[in-house]
This record gives sequence, C-alpha cells and structure tokens, in this order.
Amino acid sequence: MKLLELLNGVEYEVLGGSLDKEINHLQYDSRKILKGDMFVCLKGFEVDGHDYAKKAIELGATVILCERDINIENDGTLTIIKVNEGRKALATMSANYYGHPTKKLKLLGVTGTNGKTTTVYILKSILEKAGKKVGLVGTIANYIGNEKIKSERTTPESLELQKLFSDMVNHGCEYCVMEVSSHSLELDRVYGCHFETGIFTNLTRDHLDFHKSFDNYYNAKFKLFERSDIAIINVDDNYGYKVLKDVENLNSKKVITYSINNESNIKASDLKLKDKDIHFKVNGEEFNSILPGEYNVYNALGAISAMRALGINEDFIKAGLMDVVVPGRCERVGYKYDIPYDVIIDFAHTPDGLKNILETLRGFTKNRLIAVYGCGGDRDKVKRAELGRIGTELADLAIITSDNPRNEDPMAIIKEIVYGITKTNYLAIENRIEAIKLALNMAEEGDVVVLAGKGHENYQITNEGVIHFDEREIVDEILRK
Repeated sequence: MKLLELLNGVEYEVLGGSLDKEINHLQYDSRKILKGDMFVCLKGFEVDGHDYAKKAIELGATVILCERDINIENDGTLTIIKVNEGRKALATMSANYYGHPTKKLKLLGVTGTNGKTTTVYILKSILEKAGKKVGLVGTIANYIGNEKIKSERTTPESLELQKLFSDMVNHGCEYCVMEVSSHSLELDRVYGCHFETGIFTNLTRDHLDFHKSFDNYYNAKFKLFERSDIAIINVDDNYGYKVLKDVENLNSKKVITYSINNESNIKASDLKLKDKDIHFKVNGEEFNSILPGEYNVYNALGAISAMRALGINEDFIKAGLMDVVVPGRCERVGYKYDIPYDVIIDFAHTPDGLKNILETLRGFTKNRLIAVYGCGGDRDKVKRAELGRIGTELADLAIITSDNPRNEDPMAIIKEIVYGITKTNYLAIENRIEAIKLALNMAEEGDVVVLAGKGHENYQITNEGVIHFDEREIVDEILRK
C-alpha cells in the first residue's frame, strides 16, 4: 500500500525522508519487521516502542512513526513521521490497510464490568438462529462463524482487530458482536470503529489498578456510546442513569433502556427458576432462558433490546436464548459421573460477580453451597476483603485458595481475602488443586460445589510463569478416582 494512502486521516509531521513509498506491512512489534515495513512506536506499560526503532530499521523498516523525537541517523532513505497520539494513528492506519472492514459489518458492542461475555454469546446465538453469519470478539475466544480463534485479550490491539474484522468480511460475516473492554476504549484499540448498538450492562469495582479512579473507569466505558447509533442501557444499575443522562446530552443517539425493577422501555417481570433455567416476561410476553439467575436475565434483556432494535424476529430471539452455551459461565461439569451433587465452574472474579453466581446457585441448591475461590495477584487489592465477606455470607462453606497469583505471594493474597471474613465457615488452602479435591471429597447429596474465578481459563499465572491449569480436567481426574 502507498504510504500516503496508509496515512489518510492521520495528522502527522514529516521529520525526514519521502512519503512516496510503498509499504509492505504495518507493525508495532519490532520482532515482526520485514524489509519494506512501517514500524509504529507505541509506549506500553512495561516497554517503549521508541527504544526499538533502531532494531526495526536493522530488520528492514523503511518508515518509522513516533510520538517523540528519536535519535537515529538518516541518510535520506528512511522516512520518519511524528504524531501526537500513536495509538489513534495505528488504529486509523490499520483500518486503511485492511480496507475499512467495519463499514461492511454490523458491529454490536457490549461494555460493562460483568455480563459482557454472556451477552455477546446470547447475541451470536440469536443471530445464528436468524440465519446470519456472525463474528465474535471476546474474552474466551474469537469466532468467525463456527471457526474458533484463540483470544489473547478481551479486545485485540487495533492492528490485529482490523485484520480480524477483515477476515470476518472475507468469510461472509454480516454481523460482529464484541466485548468492548475499558482497556480497549482507553487505549484506542477500537478508535474509528462505528457501532450499530452499544450495550451497557453494569459498572462495579474492577481494573482500578489500570484506571486509577472510578471516574476514569466510567469515562473509558462511556466512549462506546459516543460511537454507537443506538445506546442500550441497564437502568437498574447505579451507573445506568448516569450513562442515560450523558448519552441524552449527545442529542443524536437513539436510546433504549432495560430493567427488572425500575421503569424502562424493555422491562422483565415474573422471574421464576424452573428446572435450572429461568422463565420471565418481557413487557408481558413470555420468555425462557437456559442460563439461570437474575443477572442472566439482565444479560438476556440487553440482547433482546438490541435484537428488537435491529428488527430480528421474536421467534429467533426466543430460540437463541434456549440454545446458548457460554464456556466457563455457570458451566456444569462432572455430570457424566454418578455423583449426587453438582459441580459448577464460573469466571466470577469480582465481588459483584461472585455475589451473582452464589445467589443464583442458592436458588437450586438442595443442601449445602460450597464455594472455592481466590483473587488474582498484581491487581486491585481493595476487592480482596470484599470477596472474603461475600463468599462466607452467601455460601455454607468457602474454601479460600489461589487464583492467578502472578508475581505476588499466594498466601499473602489469601490473608487479604480472609481479612474481610467475620464468620467461621471457611478454610484456607493455598494449592488450588488440593482445595478442589477437598471440596469434592466433602460434597454430599444435594450440594452444589462452585469453582469461581477461573472459568474458561486453561492456565494459571504464577511468579514462575504460565502453567497449564484446566479445572474441567482437574475435576475429571478427581472424579475418575
């Protein structure tokens, strides 16, 4: 691609060299540079791309894009371009490079602390019932139709994201449903993307290690609605009305509200748990979801609101709600063994998420509810004591253990969780496999054992690196014996 075409829409200053060049590839990782490539210097959390500009040139880069001056000798063959915001420039150039694929897709975005993953899987299920080919971008995996593609983070960097959109278009996808994380919004990974709908699920404490304040966290999330034609808002959430007010100040947006308790456009009522799924009414009409729990009714309402706004037939909506599978979200495991109790794996790792899953499981627990969970290291520490309190208040027994300790001492994290506990119905076991084994050995008829925090993950991050750790395999191994 011509360099000038690549730079279309980018404000820049030429520090040296010619703009009359052909660019082979666009890269921000110097290790991937090949001859004739353009290298974008991004400042990351741990490393600064500007420090690798010389390495990129040695590997064959002919254009360097930077945010600050770099000390490089230039004989005139190298083009150096300076911009104010490198991440926005990368997002714009990535869209240019891949031919603006989002203009050929109906893009549906979901943001919030909890519920993003479940909501996008519900949306995908409904759209596929309607005969649409759908792409998905999310925490568990990315999908192009039925093809599963490994996901490294909730929302990829803009270069990989635009390639993924392009692949979806090339494979005939009409829709893309995606989790839009606060990190991706703050770091401009979705800069320039236009959304048909933006769904707000909720906002609770999370990621303050990155955002530093709740206001910053909220402001990052709100960026989605500045880029969406239709704003779909949960007005039962404490921050829902703030989103509603701020969206209305934009004037040009269509707004749809949903709720269970407060007045809204799309309102659920008469919630009843039956045979581990949930029945409810939406504005008087009967619905049923295979995903149990009040919090999953909220996820369903967000999806129903979006689908109705886009004209999807009600029969497809109902069929999609009854045929959705979300890995690691209230996922039943151990069912193939002759055991008189249930084993559930769930990704709940925030206080609000843990509260939701425990309250839901309490609804169909006939005897005791046993919760096995911990808290990740190198993240917001304030929520640890809250996790301790919630688990011991809602479960009959809490087994506090390790999660992804990362660079922290697992026992130090456990002590901070235990600090919030005022009851005596808990045990602390550092080794997560031993904690799971104990829970299963203790389980009796009618009990429900929930393994919370890991969900879909098949790894554990420790100070020695990443190790394979799949709780489905662990449960299988224990129950086989």
